[in-house]
Amino acid sequence: MFRDREEAGRLLALKLRKIIKGKDFVVVALLRGGIVLGKKISDYFKIPLFPLSVKKIGAPTNPELAIGAVTQDKTYYFDKDLINHLRVQENYLNKLSEIKSKEAQKLQHKFQGKISLKNKKVVIVDDGVATGATVICAAKYIRRLQAKEMILATPLIAKDSLKNIKSHFDRIISLKIVDHLASVSQFYRHFPQLEDNEVIEILNRK
Repeated sequence: MFRDREEAGRLLALKLRKIIKGKDFVVVALLRGGIVLGKKISDYFKIPLFPLSVKKIGAPTNPELAIGAVTQDKTYYFDKDLINHLRVQENYLNKLSEIKSKEAQKLQHKFQGKISLKNKKVVIVDDGVATGATVICAAKYIRRLQAKEMILATPLIAKDSLKNIKSHFDRIISLKIVDHLASVSQFYRHFPQLEDNEVIEILNRK
């Protein structure tokens, strides 16, 4: 159990000390929750921080269950096995993908538009990984930007998801691997939803 995202970010930074060496590293933090941890890590190592908006595509009967994700430039990831299991219709996927892509675009432009990651070693940060859809989508997006290396850093990750996402990253760093992760928030004592003005304040903090 973590006290809050700040504590999780500090602990994650300590675990990354043997990995992040040199100035060719950058942090890409997933909006909005990941930005708190990403800021802690970028400040600790004095490396750049980029926010990235990746929107979850939820299941028809359970919006919190991610069956896919999309970025602002329409980079998609779909969990085909889960989609087939739930018998999700193609028209639903097309409709939600379009809606969520526009939401991601709006959010990305609010904080930072384009991200330059060519030949960089990228540390992708989120406050927890349940199904893995959003971080896989982020990895696909970042790979298209010609990053040299991709490391996923997260305080906690579901055991099943860890198996599924290993092939998308050069390395995965986590503080806890849990058997069942219904909700990331259950592992934090204090887990508020961040407002846009709070994200802006964090990004502008020196």
